[in-house]
Amino acid sequence: MGETPQIDDATIEDLRARLRATRWPDAPAGAGWSLGADVDELRPLIEYWADGFDFEAHRAALAALPSRRLTVDGIGIHVLHARAGGSDALPVLLAHGWPDSGWRYRKVLPMLVDAGFDVVVPDMPGYGFSEAPPQPIDARAVAGMWAELMTDLGYERFAVAGGDIGTHVARYLALDHPERVVAVHRTDGGLAWPGLDASTLSAEEQEFVAATDRWRTAEGAYAMLHRTKPQTAAVGLNDSPAGLAAWIVEKLRSWSDCDGDLWSVYTRDEVLALLTEYWATGTIGSAMRMYHANAAIPPEQSARRVEVPSGFSLFPGDLVEAPRAWLERTTNLVSYRMMPRGGHFAPFEQPALYADELTSFLESFRR
Repeated sequence: MGETPQIDDATIEDLRARLRATRWPDAPAGAGWSLGADVDELRPLIEYWADGFDFEAHRAALAALPSRRLTVDGIGIHVLHARAGGSDALPVLLAHGWPDSGWRYRKVLPMLVDAGFDVVVPDMPGYGFSEAPPQPIDARAVAGMWAELMTDLGYERFAVAGGDIGTHVARYLALDHPERVVAVHRTDGGLAWPGLDASTLSAEEQEFVAATDRWRTAEGAYAMLHRTKPQTAAVGLNDSPAGLAAWIVEKLRSWSDCDGDLWSVYTRDEVLALLTEYWATGTIGSAMRMYHANAAIPPEQSARRVEVPSGFSLFPGDLVEAPRAWLERTTNLVSYRMMPRGGHFAPFEQPALYADELTSFLESFRR
């Protein structure tokens, strides 16, 4: 495979045929999104994916990306790499999560380059156009890979930013390679980890732990499935593009700051670009398996405090808001800002706002 990601004609034609042959389930009248994906809303998207989505335009957009392919720890990695030029250009690595890929940062990449940053956006192993690892790989291992990647790209010192699983990758980069990471920026503080002794926490932090538990009960079934039986779900999701769309679109809608209207934040083509890439690469299974690996990280790793200067821009539509006291407890907090809008996928939902936030935070860390 060359440096430009490829999606061949045969894959597209097979995808279209499967979409047209979708066997739709029944749904209770008026259920909407209360039981998961709303079939009535999903059906028009599937029809458009089959017969309206411009696959040629999508392939052209992929070809225009600053793609590179490198081998890190024996795994082929797809990375977007764009240089600002100039001696004061600060390298920044952007770490994505699930259910996305480097797609999360495509809108902000040119904005950050224009702001004077060298930008590195790798797809994690088993995501996007990177190869799947032979065995499930956790966030700490990915952090080690990204440290090696930055060495390969010629960067000894760099900043890192992330969200979702990427917040953990960024955290482990700062924890395990503090001599190399000048600053770390995150859009969330993660969730309170299971087994935490809440009796030692402030009332505000105890409410955060309780909110985490409520979220896991109401919304966390997908994650439990990913952690325990990812291959069961992978059989269906890797075989049915409509099923894949239901699995991912429901999360985009639930986790974005869209007030229940997904299309107020995204275009159909933007969502279908992500879905097409998941389908063409067959990576839904390998992406889900990372949850299994992350669940096996020893609990004591969660309690390590990040001493690298840390900044948080928290967006109102995200999953669970970590209070300032929690972030001060767990990091060397130097910046804490509440955003007026945006959700879990802030760099894609509100790219200008996100780029301004990251630029403002990192300005003092330039060489």
